[in-house]
Amino acid sequence: MDKIISSIIKHKKTTVTLFVVFSIICVFLFLMVSVNYDITSYLPKKAKSTISLDVMKEEFEDSIPNTRMMVENVSITKAIEYKNTLKSIEGVSDVIWLDDIIDLKQPIEYADRDLVEQYYKDDAALYNFVIRDGDEVEIIEKIKEALGEDNAYAGSAVESAFMQKLTGSETTKAMFILVPIILLILLVSTDSWLEPLLFLITIGGSVMINMGTGIIFGEVSYITNAVSPILQLAVSLDYAIFLLHSFSDYRKETDDLNEAMLRAVKRSIPAIAASALTTLFGFLALTFMKFRIGPDLGINLAKGVLLSFLSVIVVLPSLTLVLSKALDKTRHKPLLPSFSKFSKFLSKLKIPVFILIILITVPVFLAQSNSKFVYGPSDLGKGTKVAWDKEKIEDRFGASTPIVLLTPRGEVSEKAKLQDMTADLEKIEHVTQVVSYSSMVGSTIPDEYLDSEITKTFYSENYSRTIVYADTPSEGDIAFSVVEKVQETAAGYYGDAYYSLGSSVNLLDMKNIVSEDNNLVNLIAIAAIFLVIMITYRSLSIPVLLVLTIETAIWINLAIPYFYDSSLNFLGYLVVNTVQLGATVDYAILFTDHYVGNRKVLAKKQALSKTYTDTLRSILVSASILASASFSLALVSTNSIVSELGLLLGRGTIFSLFMVMLFLPALLTIFDGFISKTTMNANFLHKSKYLIKGDSRK
Repeated sequence: MDKIISSIIKHKKTTVTLFVVFSIICVFLFLMVSVNYDITSYLPKKAKSTISLDVMKEEFEDSIPNTRMMVENVSITKAIEYKNTLKSIEGVSDVIWLDDIIDLKQPIEYADRDLVEQYYKDDAALYNFVIRDGDEVEIIEKIKEALGEDNAYAGSAVESAFMQKLTGSETTKAMFILVPIILLILLVSTDSWLEPLLFLITIGGSVMINMGTGIIFGEVSYITNAVSPILQLAVSLDYAIFLLHSFSDYRKETDDLNEAMLRAVKRSIPAIAASALTTLFGFLALTFMKFRIGPDLGINLAKGVLLSFLSVIVVLPSLTLVLSKALDKTRHKPLLPSFSKFSKFLSKLKIPVFILIILITVPVFLAQSNSKFVYGPSDLGKGTKVAWDKEKIEDRFGASTPIVLLTPRGEVSEKAKLQDMTADLEKIEHVTQVVSYSSMVGSTIPDEYLDSEITKTFYSENYSRTIVYADTPSEGDIAFSVVEKVQETAAGYYGDAYYSLGSSVNLLDMKNIVSEDNNLVNLIAIAAIFLVIMITYRSLSIPVLLVLTIETAIWINLAIPYFYDSSLNFLGYLVVNTVQLGATVDYAILFTDHYVGNRKVLAKKQALSKTYTDTLRSILVSASILASASFSLALVSTNSIVSELGLLLGRGTIFSLFMVMLFLPALLTIFDGFISKTTMNANFLHKSKYLIKGDSRK
């Protein structure tokens, strides 16, 4: 180890140069990493909705209608012209309007009014169509150029285009908010004006490398793209702070800068590694999710923590030594107080808080276990034209969610069976329209007499396609109930031989899958972190107390939506369960490490007082950075999943800080004797050793 560290220090300028060059290369590599904006594409390959989509892609050229466009103040004739223009745009297909449903050569007044008003109402025309996947932004711009900017657009393709435009810029906005906050926190908590820049260069470079090395996987989810760089920066700045504090301590013992850095790195590696491992395992627990957004996020975050660890151990020492003279010239007196008086105040609160937490633990655990969940991005683009357009269309025509059924062909009586199924589907509450061969063409007209454009919409070689429209949002109890009834109806005619797909179907699958993921992922995260702490302290009791402290903070955090009777995004719930544990258990480890060390030479009360003085500043700085990073995400993101994840993690960080500062000290002092007996070589100072008259350790 000495040889490796010495070699790094010896070649410090080369190390820094290579790091800077590689970071710049990774910036360009990151531009080549594609971002996936379709969250449902991360459903397991064996999920029925995924298999159904694969079957439809093989059998049919057209996809599920993913866009609704409303044009106001148009006549029937003009509306048909708009439709023809829309159909002529490359990347637009399967355009459905009123003329596909009824014969417009007949007076519209004689047609079914309810049917007409699904497409034409109060001089406004509503079109359903498909925009090609992957080119949503470009195609929507072409539509606006051809048909005007004032029309209203809604649907998954519109939402995808919106996210493609904003996700990258929102991450940048979050960084613009976060970096000044971090600089301010670091400036007041360090003793050099230059130190914060060293931290940001080191960790910022590792963030760039992490993002660029995503080229290995080819693509990342938009959630990972938005969350990963900010969380990596926030959770790993502690490593850099710890190393430079250690270096500062050793400089007081030797004038040889290289020797001081060698000692600092050797001393810091075990502590930084233990801190990194708990965070790493918290992130890696996400990789055990069947819902593949977990592995996508978990691998990227874990890779980021590992890169940050290596950057702090390899690059920061070199960068510090290269700029050592500048660091010395920019020294200043500590700006933060010692918190000694505040520590005494906190110490007095520990027992009342302990009693309070014991009283609320069971209620908050039960509350967070009974939270109401949503599974997709709700309120997307709130306050923007995307949200206004959606509201405008739904105010005029109502909500419309398509559910596609693929049923097998081949039977002689297939058309009659399909007609019967269509009739039954139309009877389901909230189903507004069923578009199938029998409803659009009729079952009596032979296929050979029809245009191939019509038959290919409804028939492939092996399957018939039926589109069921429901006046529900894409998710929720009513939406999922409609999906289940549609599936039950199809099963009544075709058994297990049918396929169903659509956003509601995907989200119902997601609900069933991520519900299974929850207990497994939490158990793995808790077990892994428990094991790391147990090995670190060689103790059976300390891991229990530390995990209990942070888990209780998580329960309180996740119980809040229940008490406010609001829904919680399940992905945010699941990720925060593991990320909050992995990222904030470090505060509990730092506090406990100092308490255990102080108890070897001090009585409980004095050991606790000194532990507060030793750790309060570091924990406050670390928690402030993580909370600021999380709230920055919540503030700038218009995507509800990313925004809620930021809010949950920011709030969770504050609760973890509160628990470590008030609940954990009570646990450590109440179970002091038990900790001593269940921890190898604890060597706590016992009463018999300090009950001597005049001994200040009483």
